[in-house]
Amino acid sequence: MPAAGEVLVGLAILVGLFGAVTQIIPGSIIVLAAVGVWAVMTGGAVAWTVLVVSVVAVVVAAVVKYVLAGRHLKRADVPNRTLLVGGVLGVVGFFAIPVVGLPIGFVAGVYLAEYLRRRDQRLAWVSTKVALAATGITILVELAGALVATGAWVIGLFFT
Repeated sequence: MPAAGEVLVGLAILVGLFGAVTQIIPGSIIVLAAVGVWAVMTGGAVAWTVLVVSVVAVVVAAVVKYVLAGRHLKRADVPNRTLLVGGVLGVVGFFAIPVVGLPIGFVAGVYLAEYLRRRDQRLAWVSTKVALAATGITILVELAGALVATGAWVIGLFFT
C-alpha cells in the first residue's frame, strides 16, 4: 500500500479511537474496517495476521464489555429498562443540547427511571452512579480492543 494510503488508514484509525472514547460513532468498527482495508490493499501473511489479531481483539472486547457491565449492573439491581430510558433520553438530549446533551440526557433518564422505580432519591442516585460506572467500563474495554487492533496494525506496518 502506498504511504498516502497508510496515512489515510492511520487517520481512520484515529477517528475510530475517538469514537471508542466518545461512543458517538462505532469506534471499534471503524478501526477494524480501516485495518481491513489496509490488509486487503497490502496483502501477504503479515497483513492477514494483523487483520485476524484485530478481529479477535475487537470481538473479544465487544463480548467482554457487555459481560462486565451486565454483571456490574446486575449486582447493583439496575434493570435493563432503566438503561433503555437513559439511552432514549440520551439521544433526545444529544439533539436538544449540542455536545453535552447525550451524557446529560443519559444521567437524567437513568435517574428518572430509577426514582420512579424505587421512589427514593438516594437509591436512584446510587443506581445512576452504578450505570455511569458500567458505561465507563464499556468504554475502557472497547478502547482496549481498539488499541490492540491499532497496535497490531502499527507492528504490521514495520513488517510490510
